[in-house]
Amino acid sequence: MKFSQNHIDELNLLLQFDLGSTSKGIKVHSDASPLIQDAINSLHRKGLCTQPDGGYLTHEGIELAECIHRIHRILE
Repeated sequence: MKFSQNHIDELNLLLQFDLGSTSKGIKVHSDASPLIQDAINSLHRKGLCTQPDGGYLTHEGIELAECIHRIHRILE
């Protein structure tokens, strides 16, 4: 099974979060591409971030983002 484009967009958004500080979130603006807006909304629906336009990572979101950051470092 392959990652869908939406999954890839979600993974890329999770890479945007600064894991060095839980007080730093992200905001996806209304002029962002519809694909990115869909991806951040999807992360919110899954309970991985606090707001439909980003916000902060939830506990589960932090755990997932740590894994994704690790994978990214290894593959880079």
